[in-house]
Amino acid sequence: MTDPAHSARLPRHLAIIMDGNGRWAKARGAEREAGHQAGAESVRVVVRACRRKGIEALTLYSFSTENWRRPAHEVGALMTLLRQYVLQERREILDQGIRLQAIGQIDRLPVLVRTPLRALIRESRDNTGMVLNLALSYGSRAEIVDAMQAIAREVQAGRLSPDAIDEACVDRHLYTAGLPDPELLIRTSGELRISNFLLWQIAYAELHVTDVLWPDFREAHLDAALSDFARRERRFGKTGEQIKEARP
Repeated sequence: MTDPAHSARLPRHLAIIMDGNGRWAKARGAEREAGHQAGAESVRVVVRACRRKGIEALTLYSFSTENWRRPAHEVGALMTLLRQYVLQERREILDQGIRLQAIGQIDRLPVLVRTPLRALIRESRDNTGMVLNLALSYGSRAEIVDAMQAIAREVQAGRLSPDAIDEACVDRHLYTAGLPDPELLIRTSGELRISNFLLWQIAYAELHVTDVLWPDFREAHLDAALSDFARRERRFGKTGEQIKEARP
């Protein structure tokens, strides 16, 4: 059971840039694919921990639009691994009441991935537990372009006035429509980059960067990030004094 006092300090939406699989494998004299295999276990650990702790939504940067540029054998291995994850975790996702979603250019994924992925998304759509949101073939700039084009089409069709375009309107046209913005973004492997991930949505997210490579990331590292988040003073443009005055 989740501690209510602890839950109040948790981010509603946690996003993670899972980085370091290749370096983890290289340090062990292994192929990059071995790092991706090891990273899949970290995904299982983190998903279970977040569900147990009561986090509402977890978005994992699983495969970017730029990742298509990697060697064909590595892309193929990643697609096979993704298929295996969806098939192997299906029962647990359904039993735990997790709702699976995917954002990105999903049509670019091979059929061997799309078919089981979309099937599990349909099967889990009525689940009311944590949302597990996989960013697949995802790039934030492409997402924003898609949103702008959709808005432009509505304006052209006369269904939307340009004066009605505001932040809420943009939110509704993003892949993440319906989800709260991430409050905490974790990046593993120590790299200080956003890497074209949720650029609009993380405008006010707290950032936590750890040197731990993703295959080594475990619940203790997640707890450290959540504890760091709980200590932050989230101001949203206000002063610290204003925040303190607003507290009950």
